[in-house]
Amino acid sequence: MHLTSLPGPFGSGDLGAEAYRFAEFLHAAGQRYWQILPVNPPAGGESPYQTVSSFAGHPNLVALDTLIEEGLLSRTEVMREAPDADTSRIDFPVVGRFRETMLRRAFASFRHRHGKERSHEFDAFVRDEARWLEDYALFVALKQRFSDRPWTQWDEPFRRREPAALKQAASELSDEMEYLRFVQFQFALHFRRLRDACTEKGIGLIGDVPIFVAHDSADVWANPEIFYLREDGSPAAVAGVPPDAFSDTGQRWGNALYRWEVLREHGYSWWIDRMRVSVARFDAVRLDHFIGFVRYWEIPTESHDARNGVFRPGPGRHFFDALRAALGDVQLIAEDLGILTDDVHALRDGLALPGMRVLQFVFGPDAGSRAFQPHAFPQRCVVYTGTHDNDTTLGWFQDPRAEHDHYLRQSQEFAKRYTRSDGLTPHWDMIHCAMASVANTAIVPMQDVLGLGHAARMNTPGTVDGNWSWRMRWEEIADDTASRLHGLSETYARIP
Repeated sequence: MHLTSLPGPFGSGDLGAEAYRFAEFLHAAGQRYWQILPVNPPAGGESPYQTVSSFAGHPNLVALDTLIEEGLLSRTEVMREAPDADTSRIDFPVVGRFRETMLRRAFASFRHRHGKERSHEFDAFVRDEARWLEDYALFVALKQRFSDRPWTQWDEPFRRREPAALKQAASELSDEMEYLRFVQFQFALHFRRLRDACTEKGIGLIGDVPIFVAHDSADVWANPEIFYLREDGSPAAVAGVPPDAFSDTGQRWGNALYRWEVLREHGYSWWIDRMRVSVARFDAVRLDHFIGFVRYWEIPTESHDARNGVFRPGPGRHFFDALRAALGDVQLIAEDLGILTDDVHALRDGLALPGMRVLQFVFGPDAGSRAFQPHAFPQRCVVYTGTHDNDTTLGWFQDPRAEHDHYLRQSQEFAKRYTRSDGLTPHWDMIHCAMASVANTAIVPMQDVLGLGHAARMNTPGTVDGNWSWRMRWEEIADDTASRLHGLSETYARIP
């Protein structure tokens, strides 16, 4: 359940009261984990997997009701200008403009209240996070100055990060940079409070770290030496995946690729800093595209799709040894979906990381699917009914393509036989199957708990429009939902 998908009066979910209410629901339902998507600010579009910064928090997640409680905003003004709350989809442009207006008002109140005597906590945050915060604030401020153009189209002194030019810009843009620091301070404060509240209820937060970062980001602009870039800063090649079940032409993500040999020479310090922030926020972290740490798909920049790529070797075990040496035995989940080779298995198992099993993928009529079905699960895995990249479980069972797609139709029919489903509530039958499996952890998208169809799908890989905008309504939760989840968790020993 992503934070933006929470209900509430401000057009999209955030770290405020509705998040605490959802944690109460999870507690009543006997749940131990709440998994969310990446919480970083998106870089064009609204994908949480293409972000302006791998370190910063999404400004839209700052809790407006908390700012009201702190006296930094007027409830009357906020509610008068808030977008229509009665909607199951997010209108991102409208919500973004509204929330930025509110955050700038809160910042003005903050400065007026504190003046030169700013809170010690704010000063400490700015000092402690300076390693990434200053680059992020300057990047965003410069991007505004240059009419939101990609950094490769900025004036050369800024594109090449000439020290004198950056120093002058930081002076000229000091007010805007201070606003950006304030927003990040509020995000960190609100996130920590929510995590503490979840911890008190025995609920751990699971985060998500994309392996790659957006090219037009503070990450690449501030650290060009660790990415494969041309002289003008454009990517020399881009990331993606080859053709698969999602797309016949593969997926061209467009992210810049790492110079892993350079990262290794520097002890993977940038990656360790990135993971340190994630570990501080979350109790466990899902590593997106774990396969890419073994081998990644390199696509020529000029290619319009991903078919013409080639596999290149990733950093392998050496990277994870450095990570553990710096951060300790952090809790990781390997998103190992895709083409699994022996070396991927070896790395995952050598690190004793749980992989993923997705029920929508395991009921194919082919003999190879048998090895991935619940009766053959290893205990060290995380089973999902579906993920943010899947249709909802009910949507999958109702997919009209099954009329012409023999493989899909057979998969649906076998899933019903396997889960002993009568077809009336196949989403609950799949939830039951996941809970009853030997997998150490079972996670269910909230859309499946609610029994929602295709209209509630979060993301369709390979497409741009209409994704990430689903929102829940409290009235969609039936009166017996929490007790039903609690009963399944108790039955299958998922409550300690």
